[in-house]
Amino acid sequence: MTATTLDAKTALVVIDLQKGILDLPIIHSGEEIVARAARLAEAFRAKDLPVVLVHVTGSAPGRNETAGPRGELPADWADLVPGLGRQESDLVVTKRQWGAFYGTDLDLQLRRRGVTQIVLLGVATSIGVESTARFAHEYGYHVTIVTDAISDMDAGAHANSVEKIFPRLGETATTDEVITLLG
Repeated sequence: MTATTLDAKTALVVIDLQKGILDLPIIHSGEEIVARAARLAEAFRAKDLPVVLVHVTGSAPGRNETAGPRGELPADWADLVPGLGRQESDLVVTKRQWGAFYGTDLDLQLRRRGVTQIVLLGVATSIGVESTARFAHEYGYHVTIVTDAISDMDAGAHANSVEKIFPRLGETATTDEVITLLG
């Protein structure tokens, strides 16, 4: 469903647009996703709405069957990309899980600011973005996912999230549609 409205207190939450993640072989242009994220961040800041930049610094300790990164990650792996135009007023959340809520103060930071809705984008669609959308939905936030500002390493996983999961968690919109809704 195309997004119908944005609450008066809506935050932009940007997931894992960092050097190490954008170096992965994602299915859409990382440069275009960062450019759209930067446009949205500017629009949110202009309306004095919170911008949250999330980055991941490791992984959950549980066993899994993927080959995942082994050993020490490069020193700049978790650095947010400069193209986001990070501002002093932006909140930065560091996570060690897929989602941005578990094990962080994101929910507290949003509730202190009276936020009732999040607009979500980033990489990877089926991992960090979907996990954060699921938690946000369960915590009672209205959720809008920006479908032209997300990407994944797996086209099938991306399509499953966009077509099957996100419509059950909230609404979807393009960058231009969100900016129009911001007014």
